[in-house]
Amino acid sequence: MSANINVIELFAGVGGFRLGLEGYNGKSATSNYKNNLKPNYKVVWSNQWEPSTKVQRAADIYKERFGDIVNEDITTINVNDIPNCDMLVGGFPCQDYSVASTLKNSKGLIGKKGVLWWSIHNILENAKTPIKYLMLENVDRLLSSPSGQKGRDFAIILQSLNQLGYGVEWRIINAADYGFPQKRKRVFIMAYHKSTKLFRSLNEDWLQDGVLATAFPVYEVQKKQISNFKLPSDIVDISKNFNAKSNATPFENAGMMVNGIISTIRTIPDYNGVKTNLRDILQTGEIPKEFYIDNESLNRWEYLKGAKKEQRFTATGVEYEYSEGALSFPDDLDKPSRTIITGEGGTSAGRCKHVVNTDKGMRRLTPIELERLNMFPDDHTKFQKVSDTQRAFLMGNALVIGVVERIGEVLANKI
Repeated sequence: MSANINVIELFAGVGGFRLGLEGYNGKSATSNYKNNLKPNYKVVWSNQWEPSTKVQRAADIYKERFGDIVNEDITTINVNDIPNCDMLVGGFPCQDYSVASTLKNSKGLIGKKGVLWWSIHNILENAKTPIKYLMLENVDRLLSSPSGQKGRDFAIILQSLNQLGYGVEWRIINAADYGFPQKRKRVFIMAYHKSTKLFRSLNEDWLQDGVLATAFPVYEVQKKQISNFKLPSDIVDISKNFNAKSNATPFENAGMMVNGIISTIRTIPDYNGVKTNLRDILQTGEIPKEFYIDNESLNRWEYLKGAKKEQRFTATGVEYEYSEGALSFPDDLDKPSRTIITGEGGTSAGRCKHVVNTDKGMRRLTPIELERLNMFPDDHTKFQKVSDTQRAFLMGNALVIGVVERIGEVLANKI
């Protein structure tokens, strides 16, 4: 199969989706960029915009690595300027997806201002020809947010896709469960337009052998354990009332939606292959001295990483008891890494920063090591005027490329 699935990439960051679908110089992330990746996909348009900063580092790096990228606020882009495509991909931000209202004479829905899900909705609704496939990624708490109406946000997304003519399957995938080097748990959402054969094939068997379960196998699904329910048809009603009287989300870690009917079940990963641990991604050779922890700051690191139970005060002077458990210090080299975060950079001590013990002393992870934990090529984020702290931030926002690659391979085969 040649590159015949044209893709638009939203919220592109530094190109994780693109690397998973196209590879790097045609090479596969899961082979450490040694083996060829079949050219099933071609990214024809990308968008990246960071609203909180004047300097657009992610877009700069993306352009340097791949060429042109539209570095504009997606909410301001004319859908007619986006080329036709077969698939839309993106890791959209996790926000409050509640619907404020519908306009009596309006075609579309009015969601909360600035909520980027509605930008995706707008593109799908107004595309010149229907976009056949979606591959979306988000934090796993999307299935249980907000706290007062657990699952409401996800229900809004599912019903809006249903109204646009899509069937959906989803799965929370922890990359480390399938041999990848990082414990990074994310929900992946695959959607298929009603014009496709994949939509017509959707049934409960997909919980065992659909795109996501084929890419990331699970133990046998017992159909009697599947929970089924119908979504309310009115999205405003979902926004106001969905699951308002329950303390638990109705959405399990895997499921599907066809014609507004939900089938969902808790699945267990089934993987016995090779595992990659933190030790496996460490750089060899000389590491700059600024990554090492000096004796003067060691006590601070130990305090932040340790268990605590102490009295603290709010800004208004109210006393309360604060407690938290201990984190591994240093990190265990013979297990997959903990989830890397945006604050991994910088020399100051940090509770959630990774620390490894080497023959030359305790140190933080380097930008290259953070890239390897997400399966990016070495120095992918190295660029003029991009600091090590900024490189760490970009990796904290990225995804594990191998997950996208495997899903992409299975999807192309099923298509």
